[in-house]
Amino acid sequence: MDRLLNRIRANAWGSLTAIPELLGVAPTGKPQAELWMGAHPGAPSEVDRGDGPRSLVDLIAENPDGELGADTAARFGPRLPFLLKVLAAAEPLSLQVHPDAVQARHGFAEEEARGVPIRAPHRNYRDSSHKPEMICAIGDFEGLVGYREISQTLKLLDALDVPQLAPFARALHNPNHEAALRAATTHVLMLPARLRTSVVDAVAAACRRLAANGSPYADACAAVADLAERHPGDPGVAVALLLNHIRLREGEAVFLAAGMPHSYLHGVVVEILANSDNVLRCGLTDKHIDVGELLRVMAFRAGPVEILTPEDHDGAGEEVYATPVPDFRLSRLRATAAERPYVLDTTGPQILLCVRGTATARERDGDDLVLARGQSVYIRAGEPPVSLTVVGDDALVFRAGVPFA
Repeated sequence: MDRLLNRIRANAWGSLTAIPELLGVAPTGKPQAELWMGAHPGAPSEVDRGDGPRSLVDLIAENPDGELGADTAARFGPRLPFLLKVLAAAEPLSLQVHPDAVQARHGFAEEEARGVPIRAPHRNYRDSSHKPEMICAIGDFEGLVGYREISQTLKLLDALDVPQLAPFARALHNPNHEAALRAATTHVLMLPARLRTSVVDAVAAACRRLAANGSPYADACAAVADLAERHPGDPGVAVALLLNHIRLREGEAVFLAAGMPHSYLHGVVVEILANSDNVLRCGLTDKHIDVGELLRVMAFRAGPVEILTPEDHDGAGEEVYATPVPDFRLSRLRATAAERPYVLDTTGPQILLCVRGTATARERDGDDLVLARGQSVYIRAGEPPVSLTVVGDDALVFRAGVPFA
């Protein structure tokens, strides 16, 4: 059992204060967007086993069976299959999608064969892994996730009454919904540069009008108008009109499958994902956009967003979020009556993150490891069972791992 030394990723959309407050340190005055916990080469956590800090990537590569367990190593190779983050958005992230496993392997191999440098700004695939992910709110959160039901989007477009969107709306009348969404998205992303500003300006003006008059789409329109102000002339603003606008409260979660378009607008979440950094962007950014590859990867499926809440795993109080992928499992642990400890199975690798209160992790015949707010611990597969005591009325610990076999 090892205390983790984690890295913070900077990004312009990051909060100035949320991650420093979590860690109990003074703000730097610069945006701090993500706290990474795990073994991704881009920002690996470190542990100190008596010979100085060492990268978790290197330790796992040297002894995958010993760190991950033979079953996890056989299924995923010599790499931790998941990555845990705290993501703190003060401003909207880019509108983006992530590839599935086949797309990621093909795309990575193709760019490797062409000799595209791994850090080149125009590179699409940084690794060969898919990137399903789940976010869990630790406070109020706002985002755009997945395509809205087409019938609802057509009602919104009627209410907006923007003549420049007429071809966009006509595309959505196709009874083949996948083809309709593909055509509408393609139409917007391929707008000639000379038309983009006028279209986005018209969308923004109409959205401000609906946001102010109590429309059923007021929240979504307010979000799109804000995006237009931040990203003038960006066709991603019009794509955002197609997406579900969601708000999450503390403890609510959303699973994002491969190909699902999304943008996180504001708030702090715990995010768990397959151990990948593959992102294809479709707007609201100055970074590289490969429209052809994006349209190949994007899943053109419409429907409401399923808001997840955790369920008691076995009557012992551990609350588990259902996930349909083998790469990760996420649960939360809160203080129990009389501070009764949880006994954690250690058949696979896992990470514990304390976001409120304190927690004490104890191995049989081992030392106690106390976690304060913002601290985390890595547990190797095959260690003796760990007991975890969570202390504080509002205390909260997240447990990330691999689904039990």
